[in-house]
Amino acid sequence: MRHLFLFATLFATPLSAGVPEALDEVILPGFSDFAEATKALSVAAQADCTPEAIEAPWNAAFDAWTQIGDIRIGPSETGALSVAFWPDTRGFTPRVLGNLIEARAEVGTDPEAFAEASIAARGLFALERMIYDADFNAYAPGSYACTLVRTITAELADQGAALDAGWDGFARVMLSAGEDGNTLYLAPEEATRALYTQLLGSLEFTADSRLGRPLGTFDRPRPTRAEAWRAGRPLRNVLLDADAAVAQARALAGFDLPQTDAALARLHAAADKIDDPSFQNVKDPAARLRVEILQQHVRALSDTIEAELGGALGLTAGFNSQDGD
Repeated sequence: MRHLFLFATLFATPLSAGVPEALDEVILPGFSDFAEATKALSVAAQADCTPEAIEAPWNAAFDAWTQIGDIRIGPSETGALSVAFWPDTRGFTPRVLGNLIEARAEVGTDPEAFAEASIAARGLFALERMIYDADFNAYAPGSYACTLVRTITAELADQGAALDAGWDGFARVMLSAGEDGNTLYLAPEEATRALYTQLLGSLEFTADSRLGRPLGTFDRPRPTRAEAWRAGRPLRNVLLDADAAVAQARALAGFDLPQTDAALARLHAAADKIDDPSFQNVKDPAARLRVEILQQHVRALSDTIEAELGGALGLTAGFNSQDGD
């Protein structure tokens, strides 16, 4: 784990004091954990490519991703999409995977070349299909599909390592905000605002996409649009992402956030009342209402952070690269 306490001492100002803490306590350890988890997943797949063997390490890698996956600045601004290509609004992932397997494409046997393959066939969601989708998960050891799984996991581990290394350097850019030569962050408060915007953007994405997409409309719910629903992860992802946003808020604050903590507790209490963590029962009005209430609590958490943290620091959110998704 990296330690940036030296940087905190060198660069801390009232408007940037939370940036070293957010990097040191949440963001850099998060990317390090994701790199380690994807490496473990790749090692597991090399030993045994079957869905049963890689299910647990895949879920561990997804858990690690939820801590930092919604951060879309620096190395993550473009690098995150090939890790987690979702939402896949046009169904590219099953189509591209199917074409690769049918053609036994050579690119699916080479992790280095696979980095240039379609993002729809790479990363966590391609692997979800290979593990949980009955149209893809019946492959045998030694088959092309088995080799493809090993390629996807190896390339994902490469992505994890690259993001980890990239953030090691980008952290220094954030910590030198306002210094001569820093053309990205011209003042210390710009780095603080960038991280603040990311955590609010994460909660907005959770409310609008992770919850809004499966809810659809009352007359036309869309349960199979839930994030990683085949793996039973939709509710888990909502909670982990909310927890990660609050962890970043606490680190940025440097002071207690009792209202935010209470809002997060209410969100978890609402989640405890949901009996299908995959959100596949949202066609039932009572089940739908419970998911809608959870969505309201996610938005309330965001509003509370804006009032308690943003208000205290005089922050307003800037542009978020996920806006408009």
